[in-house]
Amino acid sequence: MYPPIEPYDHGLLDVGDGHRVYWETCGNPGGKPALVLHGGPGQGCTPGMRRVFDPARYRAVLVDQRGCGRSLPHASDPATSLRHNTTDHLVADLERLREHLGIERWLLTGGSWGTTLALVYAERFPHRVSEIVLSAISTTRRSELDWLYRGAGRFFPEAWQRFRDGAGDDDVVRGYTRLMEDPGERERAARAWIAWEETVLSLEPGAEVHSGPLDAAAIAFARLTAHYYAHAGWLEEGAVIRDAGKLAGIPGVLIHGRLDLSCPVTTAWELARAWPGAELLVDDRSGHRASDVKRAWKQAALDRFAG
Repeated sequence: MYPPIEPYDHGLLDVGDGHRVYWETCGNPGGKPALVLHGGPGQGCTPGMRRVFDPARYRAVLVDQRGCGRSLPHASDPATSLRHNTTDHLVADLERLREHLGIERWLLTGGSWGTTLALVYAERFPHRVSEIVLSAISTTRRSELDWLYRGAGRFFPEAWQRFRDGAGDDDVVRGYTRLMEDPGERERAARAWIAWEETVLSLEPGAEVHSGPLDAAAIAFARLTAHYYAHAGWLEEGAVIRDAGKLAGIPGVLIHGRLDLSCPVTTAWELARAWPGAELLVDDRSGHRASDVKRAWKQAALDRFAG
């Protein structure tokens, strides 16, 4: 990875509905524009995300999506309404940010939920996208979510039963969504939600277990993830892959780990078949998280597209 770098500009963009979205730009102000879309929903950007870009050739744009990271208001505050926090809102925010920064076209890169957001944006505004580099592919289909929050329980039946019991509802995602809107329940619910996410990834190298009090970032992540997934991202089932033909002519690299238990590789394979010209790279020894191989593939793709 490239050395650590600090932003040369940043700000809070008023996107309406009482929301202000944090953005920052790094690298070369005259370089190739690239937009980073973080996962979650609700994870926020980290300084390490800047380091996959050659600072001499890229103008990297990082943005914290509504309600998380440094954006305001923060979803960790129970008084913060999520009414105006949907996929359509996020896509509109990206267009407003592009116009604000005076960018004609930009490369999109992201992982996990960030792949869904990148694909939805690109399918709606293909003329604004130069290339796409994605990892840990997810399209937020209900079938994918049912696997993550129910089907994967076949591998961890004890943990899934605890997760199910904590929801108080056969539809665990909707159950936790309701609980996280209750100030008296939200911390317990957020902890249970995060514990399940960590359990699904627990077989991967470098797995971590959250301990201690939940901070604001973790609560926002759990609340926003449940909120988005309870509505399947407000997307028509299968629409992201169905509409991948709109990406024809946009070079794309899809990077996935075959051992990704949270997002099985079949989604990446189906997307690659539907997207004319997309390149699919699957590492047999990687899972959902970043790995040396996946990171090297991503950086190689970004270096190639830097021009």
